[in-house]
Amino acid sequence: MGVYLNSKNPYGMFLDEAASMYFIDKSEMLLELLPMVENSEDIIENLGSGTGKSNRYLCITRPRRFGKTVMATMIASFFGKGKDSRPIFEKLKVRNAKEAFEAHINKHNVIYISLNEVPQNCSSYEKYIGRIEKRLRNDLKSQFPDIEVDEEEPVWDILNDIYESEDEDRFIFVLDEWDYIFHRDFVREKDKKAYVEFLSNLLKGKSYVELAYMTGILPIAKYSSGSELNMFYEYTMAEEEKYSEYFGFTEGEVDELYKRYKAQKLNPENVTREGLRIWYDGYHTKAGERVYNPRSVVAALTNNNLGNYWTSSGPYDEIFYYIRENVDAVRDDLALLVSGIPVQAKVREYAATSMNLRTKNEIFSAMVVYGFLNYEKGYVSIPNKELMDKFSDMLKQEPSLGYVYRLANESDRMLQATIAGDTETMEKILDLAHDTETPLLTYHHETELTAIVNLVYLSARDNYRIEREEKAGIGYVDFIFYPETDKNADCIILELKVDNTPDAAIQQIKDKKYAMRFQGKIGEMSKYSGRILAVGISYNRTNKKHKCKVEVL
Repeated sequence: MGVYLNSKNPYGMFLDEAASMYFIDKSEMLLELLPMVENSEDIIENLGSGTGKSNRYLCITRPRRFGKTVMATMIASFFGKGKDSRPIFEKLKVRNAKEAFEAHINKHNVIYISLNEVPQNCSSYEKYIGRIEKRLRNDLKSQFPDIEVDEEEPVWDILNDIYESEDEDRFIFVLDEWDYIFHRDFVREKDKKAYVEFLSNLLKGKSYVELAYMTGILPIAKYSSGSELNMFYEYTMAEEEKYSEYFGFTEGEVDELYKRYKAQKLNPENVTREGLRIWYDGYHTKAGERVYNPRSVVAALTNNNLGNYWTSSGPYDEIFYYIRENVDAVRDDLALLVSGIPVQAKVREYAATSMNLRTKNEIFSAMVVYGFLNYEKGYVSIPNKELMDKFSDMLKQEPSLGYVYRLANESDRMLQATIAGDTETMEKILDLAHDTETPLLTYHHETELTAIVNLVYLSARDNYRIEREEKAGIGYVDFIFYPETDKNADCIILELKVDNTPDAAIQQIKDKKYAMRFQGKIGEMSKYSGRILAVGISYNRTNKKHKCKVEVL
């Protein structure tokens, strides 16, 4: 078989995935595609029976690490003739479609291309696209030897000749990472247009296309200036509900994976089910369903370690890349976001296609598309601890963030002063926020104070799990600091007040019995053995001063 046409490569990749301990069967996606590849003549015979074909051009866009390539290899493995994949799929849910299963498994010509592969030392678009054309042309010559092929002939002309001459042979195209080249250094603006035209010439209005399934991060709308790729239906995480269950892990799927983890009886078991939620949950589909980052969940369970698996493969994986053009537009919002406070934004996924990001909405649109932010009901938020840690690191490293940077870098000193009960130092650090004329410090309500306090305790995230407004005792508390790396460390309860006193804040902590959060369930020993510190912080809008008090409960 060929390199692209009926290749064994996607089968090998999917076989390894299906054999892994933490594989989730999402083969029901194939049930969505089977009607698209039914014989049109058979459908015409039953016209009026309520059956019909769906659009055969699909583009699925999701952030990195959300299983797009796994899905692409599954589709190519099921339909393609390159390798008998029946031993895999007979054990998966798609087998329930008995007649359709038998009619289509390994019965189709599949052209599978990973568009993120480039020639060695690639320095031009011509080399990139020339490699693809050469390999596909060689595949077609090899598998259809009766077709006369001119080396200069476009591949779409060859495919059309095959369709006309070889009993109407048709092809399923599976194109993974379609947008990979748009931000490569060797690609110019005219190359982007040429690439879109290449895809249009290859796919649009061609009878030999049985199905075109394309994946990427960025939507295609703004890459195609006219109608070149308008045959595609696009399915994004924020804008379209359809197919959303097949990308990322749902709550139920993570529950199943955690059962497999527990069955190993590891000693010690370093991963908790709640830990998986805190670290990797937080994304939402258009329908509102919660979604986990699948790559990170699998990595944590495999390594028996809750950690940051957000790997960086270039500038698009770095947060500051998105805000560098206009830090002023999002500085205050970043302070709110790292406090766990959602920020209103008009997210339009197409805006991310331009990396000349100037406005707040353009910046946040790009960050949603690339997976740094979650978008739900008109608000963006940092989805989980894995990403919160990335944001925290960035805030400490970028002086252009002004007061946000300065306060974040005082956070080590603030935590140590709190533990030592050094309220004088605590008050000086908080007054620094006012002295820098922080826009947030209008303090019209406690939300703004919350954001500033969160900044000055940013380093505490390294050793504590910090929860905001959590139900505790018989009321709600502003912040609870749960020791994570050292269970003997001090526990911290922090209450905020505007135009009141820190004594009133601490009295509320006592009256509402917030310390019960550290005691565990009835009959259980507390897993925390350190002191419990009640911390009251107040801000007086008249004299513009902060007051702090720390008391051991």
